[in-house]
Formats: sequence, structure tokens, C-alpha cells
Amino acid sequence: MIHFSRRFFLKSASATALAYSSLGYLAQQGGVLRAQESGALSPTPGGILDLPPGFSYTVFSETGGTMSDGFFRPSSHDGMACFANPADASKCILVRNHEIHPRNNSGGAFGPDHALLSRLTDAQLYDRRNDGTPFLGGVTIAHYDLGNQKLDRDFLALAGTSTNCAGGRTPWGTWLTCEENIAAPGSGAMKPHGFVFEVPANATGPVDAVPLKAMGRFVHEAAAVDPETDIVYLTEDSSDALFYRFLPNTRKDLAQGGKLQALALRGWKSADTRNWPIDWGAAGEDRIAAGQTFEANWIDLEDVEAPDADLRLRGHQAGAALFARGEGMDYGRTGPNSQGEIYFNCTAGGPKMLGQVWRYRPGPEEGKTSERNAPGTLTLLYESPGADTLDMCDNLAVAPWGDLILCEDGRGEQYLRGLTPTGEIYNIARNAHADKSEFCGACFSPDGGTLFVNVQSPGYTLAIRGPWKNLRG
Repeated sequence: MIHFSRRFFLKSASATALAYSSLGYLAQQGGVLRAQESGALSPTPGGILDLPPGFSYTVFSETGGTMSDGFFRPSSHDGMACFANPADASKCILVRNHEIHPRNNSGGAFGPDHALLSRLTDAQLYDRRNDGTPFLGGVTIAHYDLGNQKLDRDFLALAGTSTNCAGGRTPWGTWLTCEENIAAPGSGAMKPHGFVFEVPANATGPVDAVPLKAMGRFVHEAAAVDPETDIVYLTEDSSDALFYRFLPNTRKDLAQGGKLQALALRGWKSADTRNWPIDWGAAGEDRIAAGQTFEANWIDLEDVEAPDADLRLRGHQAGAALFARGEGMDYGRTGPNSQGEIYFNCTAGGPKMLGQVWRYRPGPEEGKTSERNAPGTLTLLYESPGADTLDMCDNLAVAPWGDLILCEDGRGEQYLRGLTPTGEIYNIARNAHADKSEFCGACFSPDGGTLFVNVQSPGYTLAIRGPWKNLRG
């Protein structure tokens, strides 16, 4: 079990409550920024982002160079979360993934020829390749000074994992980092991959790399925790993915195991939510419209760390619904007295395979036997009509004003988009860098004034500031 001081927990919980209490405030003020008005993004000094008038950014962490602990700053920045700094309200803590694939033998924290690897203990390095070289995925932590808008310090927190894509923050002050790769012994790895690992936000260096195997072995993408129940919801980045939940045996202690389940739709066994054209081979002829809501059932899954990593196949056969590449996810509220909800993206959903945005609303008896009488519900909130509007939404964050922040990972220009509760898309930023790499890891500072985001290649972490209230009329 990971332990935190009472002061750390209360500070983090207070910051989270403050952010959630403001959700929906600006929506209540009337008016939204229409899509045609929001397209006016302008170049900014530095040439990395185009932003709305009055906004600016700071690049404070780049791939390469040496971190505060002497390790090299890894490449392939991806999912990220922001936590309050319990020691100083003017600073915050960013916990950041590095999606380094097993085929890459460079860009990690250990430098040329992995010379710094000897600084880690065996417990701190999860796995090596068959040739003895380390897996280079993992997590770094950065302390950021909000007042001075600069990096305070950064260091390695998790090592030896594979393709750490997205994840999710927990209400008890940790980051769940998810492996999007199912390498196995005999296929270039010494240990099985495809697990979730937990990293405390208050870590001061590398933690022991312990997989949470009860949360399943599959192509993990993101996680979101409902603070009312501590149930963890999980997405899967596969074209025939499932949507999962994990019921922990002990609240706030995921290492004690629990039950993994997959979502099914009442009245539609083995549903296909992807809305792909029928002549492409999608199963069934059902078409889901934006705004359509389904009641949920949850199916127990067995043998969740199977060597074949076939959970999605067995789950679908048992009745679970299919999704088109489940990716980014976040928990949020639409108002101070409203119920919390889980929002998630399906990158390849819809007839044009350009993205869907879903909402799962937990039932009042969520996770209990009695939930069959008051089930949770699943709603399709949005489906992209074309790449110019939304091009393959990936990571997702709930903004302090109640909209969703969508990170694109498409084929052309890459944008940060906003999605209003009324289904309107507006632009927040465009990646103006020549690499045109994906945005990822969007998250807000505890005070709601700074939006942090990563550009995966060449590997930047940026802090965006500006008149956020102007984005909603």
C-alpha cells in the first residue's frame, strides 16, 4: 500500500474539489464561442503553437538534456496529470508518461549505451529485452513554479516499462500509468507487459515497478477514478476494444486486487458502438445517434492476465460492447451539485473513423449487486463529421469551465479542440511545429489558470496561459 501524509491528501483533495466545483460555471453565464469565431488562431513567438488572441505559452521541458537527478529527459512525452504541491501553493507537480516503444533502443533516461542504468536497483527496473538492454518507457515527474512560469526540478519516477501511453490520476494522489504494449516472454521481453503501474505524485525518485495485474493485461490506454466509489474505469486502444471497470477489494489500495469487468449494453448483446459502414464488415446494422443513451450491464472477466492477452475477444463473446480504439478519459462534474461522470474518446469511431466522444454516468448503486435496479448509462456525446472539425481525438481532459479538451492525433494539422456541452467544437491551439506531432497529456493547474500539454515529437511540455473565460463568450 502507498502511504501519504494527511497534509498531502487534504491539499490534493482540496484542489480537486475546487476545480470540480467550478465546472459548468461559465456555461451558466450564457453564450458559447461558435466554431467559426474560434478559428482565429495566430502565430506566437517561438513558432510552436498558434493560439487565440491574448494567449501565450512557455516551453519548460524538452526531450534530451539532463534532469535534476542526473538521468536524461526521455522522449515521446504522452499522458500527464497535474497535482497540487502540498508544500507550496505557488507550485504544482506534473506526472508524465513516456511512450517509448520496445523497437526503440534510444531516447530513454539512461543515455548512450544505457550507461546510467546501474543507478537503478532490480526492483526499480521492471524489465529488460532478451539482449539485456532495458525497456525505455516509464514516467518522469516535474515540479513547476506557477508564479515564475518555469521548471523547478524533474526526475525519473518509473522505469523499464513499455509504451506508457495515457493513464489517470487518483483521488488519493497517485498516477496510474498504462502500458499500451503486450510484449511477452519469448517475443523480446523477459516479463509480460500490458499492465497498469501506480506512481505516487509525491515520489522523490524511482519507485519500485510493481504491475497491478488484477487490472488486466491488454493494450491499456487510459484510466479514470470515480472519487465517490474509487472504482477505476479503463480504456483499450484496439479497433475491437472493450470498456472496463475495476472494483478494488480495498479502497485506495489497488495492489490488494479486485474484480475486472467489461461494459455491455442492455438489450444489445455484443453491441458494436463503432458506427462503421456496414459494407466494411462491421457486425450488425445498428446505428447509434449522437445523444442516444443506453443502460449498462457489467460482465465479470476471468483469467485477466492471460498469456494470450485475449480479454477483449472473450469479453465480446460473453456480451460486452465493442469500441473503436478507446483512448483518453477523465472524470468530471458539470456543476457543484451534479453527479460525477466519466468521459472518454474513441479515436477511430464513427462512419469516417475520425472520432467519437462518450460519457458514462455511474448509477447510484454503482458496483453493488443492487445496481441492476438503477444501472449506469452510456451516451454518445459527439461524432466527428470530418477532419477539419475533429481529427481523431486522443487524450481528453475536463476543463474547469465544464467543456472537454480534446487532443488530436490525426493525419493532418494537429489541434487542441474544445467541446461544449451543446456539442460545438472550437479551437484552442494548433501545433505549428514542422513535425506536426500529436498533442497529448492535457491537464490544468490546480488553480485552473494554466493548461499543460505535451507535443510528443520532438518532445515538448508546454504551459499555456490566457483569458480562459473568453473561450466561452
